[in-house]
Amino acid sequence: MNEQAPRVLVIVPAWNEGENVAETVHEIRAADARYDVLVVDDGSVDDTASAARGAGASVLVLPFNLGVGGAMRAGFHYALRRGYSAAIQVDADGQHNPADIAQIVAALASADIAIGARFADVGTYTARGPRKWAMVLLGRVLSRIARTRLTDVTSGFRAAGPRAIQQYVAYYPAEYLGDTVDSLVGALRAGLTVTQVPVAMRPRRFGQPSQGAVGSTVYLLRSAFALLMAVTRPASSNVKEHQA
Repeated sequence: MNEQAPRVLVIVPAWNEGENVAETVHEIRAADARYDVLVVDDGSVDDTASAARGAGASVLVLPFNLGVGGAMRAGFHYALRRGYSAAIQVDADGQHNPADIAQIVAALASADIAIGARFADVGTYTARGPRKWAMVLLGRVLSRIARTRLTDVTSGFRAAGPRAIQQYVAYYPAEYLGDTVDSLVGALRAGLTVTQVPVAMRPRRFGQPSQGAVGSTVYLLRSAFALLMAVTRPASSNVKEHQA
């Protein structure tokens, strides 16, 4: 970041991530001390909030679990009210490398939304079976809508510029995959632009993500349903209508 760099808010949605969140906050602050870090404690029942505060983050505590979409929408409200010109999601579990924040935010110079993409010839992240089929389907459909090649539209590691922050405050669904697929379709239909930046993902530090053949098959079916809902939903209000 240079002297003219935008004010960047790093939003960390966290649900029962007491074992991981402090190290994530430390890594973000080590990447660039000028980043402001907001941990959105999404109704955790562990020590997520206190661990985040102890690591130096600002903390917004939600009274109950809303899911990633609800947590991120709260974070975008925070960003808009405090005048940030860029906001980026970094997951609390350690899979997103804070060292990549700078290049993702830099890509906002040419687009409203920048996605840190796992399937763009960087890193070793792989998906197999139904999960891979779902990601390929989603990528192809949204690439056509965006008129640019997108390989990882379910990545939560993404940055929003000023117009995207306003759009996300107006429309950022909380339902399954809404925070990635539906929110992106809504932004594109509102006239926003998107680009992607190749990044490598890391394994989560503690805890186990949902995996398995059954889970992957369910993911495929729910992804197809989420995509259908996104592309058939009436277009959200144009972002210009929400400008102050």
